[in-house]
Amino acid sequence: MTSTPSSPRFYALVPAAGTGSRAGTAGPKQYEELAGRPLMAHTLAALAAVPELTATLVVLAPGDTRFAELGMAGEGVWTAFVGGASRAETVAAGLSALRAHGAGDGDWVLVHDAARCLLRPEWVGQLIAACQDDPVGGLLAQPLADTLKREADGRVQATVPRQHMWAAQTPQMFRLALLERALAGADAAVTDEASAVEALGLAPRLVAASAENFKVTYPADLALAARLLGYSSRAS
Repeated sequence: MTSTPSSPRFYALVPAAGTGSRAGTAGPKQYEELAGRPLMAHTLAALAAVPELTATLVVLAPGDTRFAELGMAGEGVWTAFVGGASRAETVAAGLSALRAHGAGDGDWVLVHDAARCLLRPEWVGQLIAACQDDPVGGLLAQPLADTLKREADGRVQATVPRQHMWAAQTPQMFRLALLERALAGADAAVTDEASAVEALGLAPRLVAASAENFKVTYPADLALAARLLGYSSRAS
């Protein structure tokens, strides 16, 4: 069934086929234990608490067994073992899997990094509210406050003006058909969906988000995420 333009649905898509080697973990970082649960379990719990979402599709590498072994499948969580060599390939394959589940051209897809495990449901709700009537779509992002330096051989080559500069986060929210078209021309150099959409000559909307919505990438990020999750659980 294909949804009509007047009644679009909202799906989350979590690409989780990578190894996360920069995090220094023994295996894929999305399965590293963090505050008593696998890192990605925190991500999926936040998405499960977003009432607008119809379902969340997790795109895994072919042959992945850890997701099932760790018991992260649940109501409203679908899996597709179709991950590719790049993020763009993985997301594109996930879009095809969403179509197999009945998603249509006009449905919204919110692509979210598995490693942004401090995501809060209210941030996703703010993104949906800001973008659901937008002709392009948009993404969570944060205006940059730090002074930016361009590096060459370990030394400062130049100071880059930070005015109008934002750090892209996820989710990044676009209609399924538009995202398919954007990714069809993307290569391995494309690191987020918004840049693929920008290559079509379109301008995604920026929706301000919290610095806590960072992507766990390096070993120090794991320690910081664990502390913040610990504070959050004690506060609740």
